[in-house]
Amino acid sequence: MKIQEIYEHFDRIGCLTFSTWAADRVESRIAHFFAYDDDGLYFRTMNVKPFYEQLSTFKTVSVCGMYPQTQLGDDENNLPRFVPGYTVRISGDVRELPMAEVEQKAKTDRNFNVAVYDIEKYPATRIFVLYKAKGEVYDFDYAMEDRDHKLLRAPFAYGGAVAEPAGLYINENCIACGACKEACTFKAITAGTPYRICRERCDECGNCYEACPVNAIELRNR
Repeated sequence: MKIQEIYEHFDRIGCLTFSTWAADRVESRIAHFFAYDDDGLYFRTMNVKPFYEQLSTFKTVSVCGMYPQTQLGDDENNLPRFVPGYTVRISGDVRELPMAEVEQKAKTDRNFNVAVYDIEKYPATRIFVLYKAKGEVYDFDYAMEDRDHKLLRAPFAYGGAVAEPAGLYINENCIACGACKEACTFKAITAGTPYRICRERCDECGNCYEACPVNAIELRNR
């Protein structure tokens, strides 16, 4: 997945949750990416905020969002209704841009004009780029309105980071009893010797893990 596609997924959502390490906890706030290029995704803050201090100290950030918003429950069990949509998450390393670099990028990319404007109006503004990162687009259709399965997960990475495959997997201890396939509501398991989990469709809900009588279901590397 190209950086442009990653940016477009985030941009469609707009307001995102940005999380950083603090001294003894994780802190979050709402922000957004304002631009992208081959170097990564760009966002801004101000050097008087804890967000800036945390970015400068730990040099890492995690961002996530969801499109569209979940509809509130309206059935007898008060279950929410998820219209087809996606979540997207990304984590990685950041660096601060000097003003000269921001101005240079603004010469060829109008999206950086807002950064130049903010810096001139609010001198405390600082620009960061998420230059090395990995994440995932989690495309969901839980009611299977538009396809015959619930999920399509797409891991991605750039800047030297390595994408991690999602989902659980079945090892050689499988006895092909079919208990896992019967328990899976995501249509992510196919019969065979051994049975196989389509990791792009796996929610890691744990149903197969709990159902397997020989402990042949393993967690992915964390």
